[in-house]
Amino acid sequence: MDLTITQVDAFTDKPFAGNPAAVCLLPEPRDASWMQLVAREMNLSETAFLVPAGDEFGLRWFTPAAEVALCGHATLASAHFLWEHEHCGPNRPIRFHTLSGVLAAERRDSWIDMDFPATPPEPAAPPEGLEAALGVKAIYVGRSRFDYLLELESEQAVRGAQPDFGSLLRVNTRGVTITSRASGAHYDFVSRFFAPAVGVNEDPVTGSAHCCLGPFWKQRLGRDSLIGYQASARGGTVRTCCQGDRVLLSGQAVTVARGKLCV
Repeated sequence: MDLTITQVDAFTDKPFAGNPAAVCLLPEPRDASWMQLVAREMNLSETAFLVPAGDEFGLRWFTPAAEVALCGHATLASAHFLWEHEHCGPNRPIRFHTLSGVLAAERRDSWIDMDFPATPPEPAAPPEGLEAALGVKAIYVGRSRFDYLLELESEQAVRGAQPDFGSLLRVNTRGVTITSRASGAHYDFVSRFFAPAVGVNEDPVTGSAHCCLGPFWKQRLGRDSLIGYQASARGGTVRTCCQGDRVLLSGQAVTVARGKLCV
């Protein structure tokens, strides 16, 4: 049986930008080893697998190397796919059952709002070799549920960082976010995200990192609603709105390719 697989660029309103994710809607659950092989074949930072569960959906995310517990851009891509192909009513929120609990997505004009758990950082000593591997000097180091967060002195420092991924791979963490206040008026903060431990040297736009970045910058800037720009080569915009122990992540998405898996 052939299965359709769709590639969606997430956190962007134009093709060939943002973060690409593959989305595969399965008629029934498949085992993790098969999904991992498909994700490796797609060779994108994330491949999302959806399984209908009544009016809701099971959702799992795989990098080319590992399953992950939380992924924003592939959730955004999945919601965009489901509405675009009319698997869900246009005005009905979508609920996803995931390793991080139930996540919800809702359409708002051309944007999609996603209700995610907040993962604020706590101050932490940087592990040995972290700053050297990133080639940066941090003015703050914290640790969230998943990753390290380093605040740098300027947007220029964030954009100019050139990590040594071999050295970074030896640091015991899923990933590392570097961030600073934005230098211009269009965004409140900028960031980049590196995760060689799960097979993604630099992720183009990372929704789950903004579950940490939203609370972090709320505390510093004193506002619940903020606009972040992830300054990778592809680049992408994420809006964050902190609501208690949750964060609304908002983004746009564009379908760029459809194909068949011959299985």
